[in-house]
Amino acid sequence: MDGFEKRREQKKKDIMDAALALFIKSGIQKVSISEIAGKAKVSQVTIYNYFESKDKLVRVVFKFYVDRIWQEQKHLLESDLPFNEKLEKITFGKGFQADQISEKFFQDFMKDYASGQSYVEELYMKEALPLILQLFEEGRTQGDVDPAVSDEAILFYLQMFQEYLQREGVAQAVLPIAEDLTKLFFYGIAGKSGE
Repeated sequence: MDGFEKRREQKKKDIMDAALALFIKSGIQKVSISEIAGKAKVSQVTIYNYFESKDKLVRVVFKFYVDRIWQEQKHLLESDLPFNEKLEKITFGKGFQADQISEKFFQDFMKDYASGQSYVEELYMKEALPLILQLFEEGRTQGDVDPAVSDEAILFYLQMFQEYLQREGVAQAVLPIAEDLTKLFFYGIAGKSGE
């Protein structure tokens, strides 16, 4: 990659970073191209040259956001940490910072997720699901997951969460209690088992 291409890619990344920060803070509809341009220190024309429209920029930024979170989670899932530490870091780590995301951005994100053609859904099926199943197998091996609970039951439980989150209007209810729901998902209403 020559110097021109490197500068071009850096500008695109700066625009995506700026757009993501503004979208997270205010939601997609409230953010203008001129605000993104100001934050990225580029002209509006540059944004249109790279992304053609705000809608295309939004799609690229969603993918950029999901990829960034997934790379952190994937690195953790593939690490040598014990099951309990992986689970705790994945569940309560910095990947999904619900308290730092505007409710409007979360609604926009979940609307994309509910579309049925979401990049999140595709990534989950192709990459995340096999690693999640591997994680729970590690948990069984280490004595932290009940071996009597089948992969099918775990997947069914994950599917219930997934389908509910795809319903319209759920985002408003979920965002303030995201951490509680994650705890319930992994530990049930009795809290951590075996302690």
